[in-house]
Amino acid sequence: MDDAVKRIVERFALVPHPEGGYFREVYRSTLELRHTGIPPGHDTGRAAGTLIYFLLSGRDFSAFHRVRWSDEIWHLYAGGPLELCLIDADGGLERRLLTTDLMQGEPTTMIPAGTWQSARLAAGTTWALGGCSVAPGFDYDDFEMPSADELLASYPEHEATIRELTRR
Repeated sequence: MDDAVKRIVERFALVPHPEGGYFREVYRSTLELRHTGIPPGHDTGRAAGTLIYFLLSGRDFSAFHRVRWSDEIWHLYAGGPLELCLIDADGGLERRLLTTDLMQGEPTTMIPAGTWQSARLAAGTTWALGGCSVAPGFDYDDFEMPSADELLASYPEHEATIRELTRR
């Protein structure tokens, strides 16, 4: 870990994230609501919204995962750019670039609920500090992080990307 990244991790009290990188939850709404998009048989109580800081550096990446029933908005604050790889419900693969260079792209993007998503640093990038907002709020009961083989069973046409961006 280089000195700049070490200072960011310390400054924002970030800890390792299960999908890769470092994070810290910085906001969880005290307003609780019933999430009508969650199927029967599951607890539907969720915070109205949540926000985390998220840091990637070096060769680290955010492994493919999804938030089943809530939309997620990625924000890029510093560093980057970040490349997000998405697999939608129809199996389409999309790449989005988050950048703070406003003439080259945008610093935020929305990921619809249930979309498989991963992130990595764009070529030539050493680190990126961003954030992820989830509404209704994030709950680990809604989080899935499959193995490469599990994703490949549904999306074999994306084998190279899936193998690059999964951890098991």
